[in-house]
Amino acid sequence: MRWIGEPQTAKGVVERRFDLEVSGHTVPAIVWAPEAIEGPRPVVMIGHGASLHKRIPYVLAVARMLARHHGIASVAIDGPNHGDRRADGGLDPVTVFAEFAAEWARPGSIDDMVEDWRATLDAVRALPEIGDGPIGYWGLSMGSIYGIPLVAAEPRIQVAVLGLLGLSGPTKERFSIDAAKISCPVLYLLQWDDQLFARDKVIALYDAIGSVDKRLHAHPGEHSAVPPEEIGFSVEFLARHLAP
Repeated sequence: MRWIGEPQTAKGVVERRFDLEVSGHTVPAIVWAPEAIEGPRPVVMIGHGASLHKRIPYVLAVARMLARHHGIASVAIDGPNHGDRRADGGLDPVTVFAEFAAEWARPGSIDDMVEDWRATLDAVRALPEIGDGPIGYWGLSMGSIYGIPLVAAEPRIQVAVLGLLGLSGPTKERFSIDAAKISCPVLYLLQWDDQLFARDKVIALYDAIGSVDKRLHAHPGEHSAVPPEEIGFSVEFLARHLAP
């Protein structure tokens, strides 16, 4: 773990940027934690959507709500070919989104990202302000493309927020298999007028999730129009399951 720059503190939340070397490549990451409180404490992994990066507004909102209101730490990493993994910093979201289709179809893309996430989780849990507390996951759209396989593969994850993804795309068969392996409580989000993933395919993926404790929340609007109150509810959902 290599720290980048100085810690930034705002309203009781400490944000620290770091890089992690995993299997010969660099994983850019940010960790958030409540100020001046040591662990162990819960930690939530936050996955961002395609064409975006680890510090977009909704990631910041989730991380800060978790830390300020619930004492929960969180960590986000840039997705493959996104953000600080790119030489251009991912400044052109149109280009990043166009290139993501090839990355999603690349054999090994999902397994590589699962490895990156697990290594990042191990690294942040070694920090004194986090420690070996309970673990959650929050990720929509591309955050679910990589999050569903991660939650299926990582038995330490105790609760997950997923969604904005259907049984479609180059890895739809894997989604079906991995979703069936998930057993932790799941909140799954659906945008009723999603222009990227057909409603019936999203419902089919939700139905494939093996968890007994799962719920589907649907809202009108297109893919990225998740209402702020649903983001707030998702944070409360995680906190209820992760609180001591």
